[in-house]
Amino acid sequence: MAQQLPEYAIIVAGGSGSRMQHELPKQFIEVAGKPILMHTIEQFYTYNSTIRLIVVLPKEQLDTWRELCRTHNFKLFHMTIPGGATRFGSVKNGLDAVMGNGLVAVHDGVRPFVDIQTIKAAFEAAANNGSGVVAVSPKDSIRELTTDGSIAVPRANYKLVQTPQVFTSELLKKAYEQPEQEHFTDDASVVESIGEKITLVEGSYRNIKITTPEDLILAEAFVSRG
Repeated sequence: MAQQLPEYAIIVAGGSGSRMQHELPKQFIEVAGKPILMHTIEQFYTYNSTIRLIVVLPKEQLDTWRELCRTHNFKLFHMTIPGGATRFGSVKNGLDAVMGNGLVAVHDGVRPFVDIQTIKAAFEAAANNGSGVVAVSPKDSIRELTTDGSIAVPRANYKLVQTPQVFTSELLKKAYEQPEQEHFTDDASVVESIGEKITLVEGSYRNIKITTPEDLILAEAFVSRG
């Protein structure tokens, strides 16, 4: 029987409160009595209590986060790493804390409703195929912009990408050795650019990224309904 690889989760939380129209960075805004980021961390510990958790935050937010952990008596063990100037740089910094072979999930700090089965499926896909990227089908019709205007395209041919995005540590580190490029919007695009295929895993419409005030209302509704 093959030995199970150690599992890591790099939780990237580099947001501000600008689009949220809030003075606090969005990952620190409270939902159901505690910061969003704490809910996110708890989901990964519920999935696997031995997961090696790396939280990447802007350097100027590290002291605030430590104080929030004291205030909320939040004791789930995790490393904190200062982020880079971009998401690419932040993930790269987080990868420096990954030692040896393993499976590494990269997840948005403001996606606190990712369910345990989704995390499990993404790790299993990465163990079998090298990658496991969570995505859902679009609900709305899609149009592609053209030089003449726009044209309708079949939405069955498209997926909306979420996180977590899980890869072997060897593959992810290799991908992040290259220079950052403008089209790198997520980890899948970084890995794909070195010629690797991406395995998709079915996600959930509840796995929202809390970015705007409307998302916060939805988040409170999810919590109240359980």
